[in-house]
Amino acid sequence: MEFICFNDWQQLPASSDNLFLQAEQDSMFFSRQWFHNLTDNGLENGQQLVLACVVKGDIVLAILPLIRDETKNCQSLSHKYTALCSLLLAADQQQNILECLIDGLTRLSCRSLRLEPLAEDDPNLSLLEQVMQSNGIPCHRYFRFYNWFHRCQGQSFTDYLSARPARLRNTIARKQRKLEREHGYSIQLFQGEQVPAAMADYHASYQASWKANEQYAGLIDGLATRFAEPGWTRLGILYIQQQPAAAQLWFVVHTKASIFRLAYDEAWKHYSPGSILTSYLMQHVIDQDRVNEIDFLTGNEAYKQDWMSQRRERWGMICDFRQHSSRKHSLSHRIARAVSAWIKPSN
Repeated sequence: MEFICFNDWQQLPASSDNLFLQAEQDSMFFSRQWFHNLTDNGLENGQQLVLACVVKGDIVLAILPLIRDETKNCQSLSHKYTALCSLLLAADQQQNILECLIDGLTRLSCRSLRLEPLAEDDPNLSLLEQVMQSNGIPCHRYFRFYNWFHRCQGQSFTDYLSARPARLRNTIARKQRKLEREHGYSIQLFQGEQVPAAMADYHASYQASWKANEQYAGLIDGLATRFAEPGWTRLGILYIQQQPAAAQLWFVVHTKASIFRLAYDEAWKHYSPGSILTSYLMQHVIDQDRVNEIDFLTGNEAYKQDWMSQRRERWGMICDFRQHSSRKHSLSHRIARAVSAWIKPSN
């Protein structure tokens, strides 16, 4: 096996599809679609794509998607909207694969490697950290953020909602009646080919919300469109008087629903259009999509606790290759001196 570094997705051998297809079962953030869109719409000036791979013949055994800056620091190919990252790794010969990967990263003259955000129990990254340490490369983990989620365990939406706080259930029912009585409303769920055109209403809701204008509109539009092709996008929009009053962008990848972006027009805040729309989408992903897990991604906001049932931590890890290089140089210097002292020059 050998280490190969690619700088373009098109350079990857076709066998890399197997790693992506396996990885996306765990998270949408490990999918090829996510990475391609991030590369097209999320890189900043001075950042270079680095696909650090271990291959054997035409078979790709590992992929660590990275970006490298002008100071030769490497970090995971991620964005402020990335909720999880990992190492794509084949199931067999993992120790040998990681030894090869680390040797290749060392030869890249990488000063440091920062990976984030990570799941605490990610076995691939735990093994990577272990092999790094054994090769004299110190690694340090640090807390990044909390992540609220809910495991459905086969329950219906009725079961799910009955377990939510009474305050939330009463608010949704009361606001639905009030909004319907005073203005009327409708909700539309856009999927597949409907998504690109409907994104205009998403942005209209976002611009009327408490949030600033969408800083990464190109990334959001590209992601919604790319994920719509395999049927992953769920774009819900609540309309009042035929105008978008709330919008939510969810993604359902295999058996997991991710709540990605939320916004509502502040002019309608007293009707809680965001909560009404969240309830609608919850019912859809639980009863129609039959997901196993719903993920609120990043943040520890209080309202997320009302909708979710569990919380976990996401971490980062930084590995310092400079200490490895200095230790290696020091060892080589000591060996050279020892050899020089032992071998006497001939007359």
